[in-house]
Amino acid sequence: MIRKASIMQVFAGCHEEYQRRHDELWPEMKEMLLSHGVRTYSIFLDETTHTLFAYLEIEDEALWAKSADTEICRKWWDYMKDIMRTNPDNSPESRELTEVFHLEPESGKGRV
Repeated sequence: MIRKASIMQVFAGCHEEYQRRHDELWPEMKEMLLSHGVRTYSIFLDETTHTLFAYLEIEDEALWAKSADTEICRKWWDYMKDIMRTNPDNSPESRELTEVFHLEPESGKGRV
């Protein structure tokens, strides 16, 4: 599995709406994520800075990259643009983070 993390920004006053929209994630969006190799996906909110921290595990970088070209992904971006910072194509403004530590419970070893 490939672990990925990124940060995004939700607008102040839109935290509850962001949560609601994800609580009601469209079935076709969920299916697209799964079919593009997502095995786990979590988003956390820092309410003081309005920062979203996204963590996901994927099977394949190339397959994951293709998800951005799907009709449902573009529709989701359009749906979310009013509550978060976005690029001109409505994709979320996002910065990938570099992994600096990962603990592997099976071996008890940390990896830098």
